[in-house]
Amino acid sequence: MTHVEGLLTVYKTGELTVVGFGGHDSIMNLNLAQCRDELVSLIQEHDCKTLAFDLTGVKVMPSGTLGLMAAMRKLDVDVHVYNPSVDVREVLEITKLDSLIHVHEIEIPNS
Repeated sequence: MTHVEGLLTVYKTGELTVVGFGGHDSIMNLNLAQCRDELVSLIQEHDCKTLAFDLTGVKVMPSGTLGLMAAMRKLDVDVHVYNPSVDVREVLEITKLDSLIHVHEIEIPNS
């Protein structure tokens, strides 16, 4: 199941909800308020316990987006990121966000 929910591509919903950014390599122009609203709605509608962001292909990410990801923990969900670029992973490590956000390298099946 893959569908676009406003700004986000939703790959899976339920206790584990997986979202991404449509394979865009840069998400610099992301409307954070709208993105937050979409995430809150997904979490509430699907009784989400773990929210995962598929960052496959994302090379550039503003710090506000990382802050938004970390802030989702306030909604009592575990936050994971899949396949962050080397640069994004480095920022997560430098800012110590990798202690709040679980980082994974996973294989993405071909469509």
